[in-house]
Amino acid sequence: MQQDNHSGTSELERAKRQLLQSFDFLYEFSGFGHLEVDMKILKRGQKEVLIRCGREYRFVLDTNDGEASAVK
Repeated sequence: MQQDNHSGTSELERAKRQLLQSFDFLYEFSGFGHLEVDMKILKRGQKEVLIRCGREYRFVLDTNDGEASAVK
């Protein structure tokens, strides 16, 4: 997606930050909580990321097909 002109962070960084904030919120919560992340491939080299934790946060991210994605 596009760069956020206000803070200079990408949409990917915003999605990661939201995921961590949601996790931190649930970790500090004194009751039951549920965190769900869904990803699906869209057209034009994009992915949709949905983060659900009481609210739903939606991000559309550009992907680089040439880069290998690996979990380290």
